[in-house]
Amino acid sequence: MTKNAPFSPELQKKIDVLKARRTPIQMGSLSFDSPLLLAPMSSICTAPFRLLMEDLGAGGTVSELISIHGINYKNVRTVDMLKVDPREKNMGLQLFGEGAEAFAEAAKVAEEFNPKFIDINMGCPVKKVVGTGAGSSLLKDPSALPPLFSAVKKAIKVPLTIKIRLGWDHDSINALEVIHIAKEEGIEFVAVHGRTRAQQYTGNANWDHLEFLGEKAPLDIIGNGDLHTATLVKNRMKTTKCQALMLGRGPLRNPFLFLEPYMTEADDIFFTPQDHLEVINKLIEYSVPYAHSDHTLLVSIRKHLIWMAAGYNNVSYFRDVIFKTPDLKDTMKISEDFFLSLKDQRKRLQDHDSFMTSGHG
Repeated sequence: MTKNAPFSPELQKKIDVLKARRTPIQMGSLSFDSPLLLAPMSSICTAPFRLLMEDLGAGGTVSELISIHGINYKNVRTVDMLKVDPREKNMGLQLFGEGAEAFAEAAKVAEEFNPKFIDINMGCPVKKVVGTGAGSSLLKDPSALPPLFSAVKKAIKVPLTIKIRLGWDHDSINALEVIHIAKEEGIEFVAVHGRTRAQQYTGNANWDHLEFLGEKAPLDIIGNGDLHTATLVKNRMKTTKCQALMLGRGPLRNPFLFLEPYMTEADDIFFTPQDHLEVINKLIEYSVPYAHSDHTLLVSIRKHLIWMAAGYNNVSYFRDVIFKTPDLKDTMKISEDFFLSLKDQRKRLQDHDSFMTSGHG
């Protein structure tokens, strides 16, 4: 068992067996413990959740998107989002905003929190972000990208990466052009969500184009989109031309998604409802030092409990009870009763069952 293991001996043994099958990768000057990375998700990829996902096999992680203007205005809540847990190994801080000078100034501050890399968000499709010229809006005018990349590169010593979409809409798919510019400006690698901004999170990720980029792009490519189950991830790992894959929404319902693709038919391993309960308890332990209040902690854990329960029987009843329980201690007592009552039940998640189509991952 891993020294100072975060989980019970029974769970940690399963984790260690599967972690040992991962193959470390190198992208640019950065190394990761596996080719399966955690995608940045707003209000989710906080330090506690990133740390938990590393414990559970993520080869690397990226923070939730953080406003450069909030950083530069020294907004307390925004600066709090820059905190990196000293136990995290391979994580990047993702910044969003517009304006080369403002970006460079904020990146310099972010670097002081000791991330392994800084990532520029060029993919967020949310109206309040793109309306300011940030997120996916940066894909509209590739000619404006060299001064932005150059300014940020000069301001920091850690590697710089970007996360993009295929383009603004179906008629302006320009990911390859953007990646060529990134290569010229010293960007280390590019994560690509396989949708356009116009698609938001609807329809299907275009994996044909992601594979094209994985083969033709001059930089290492991380493919992202619709990898929600172990079957989908495992099948994609066998065939992809991308150098790595990024998992977003999937790990919310299956926290073992970074490990299960390494299972074989000969394995006598499966993750029980009790294992899922243990994961939630570990997330609470990690979250307490970062929580602004008991209420914010409750709201966060309640979301994760509902996601974690997906695929088990009686989830709708469990969800209704949880949302009516105003106290974390009582919430966890109800959750313990629920997960333990499931005994050795297996999760049933459909490969193409869409969820959270309004955002994330």
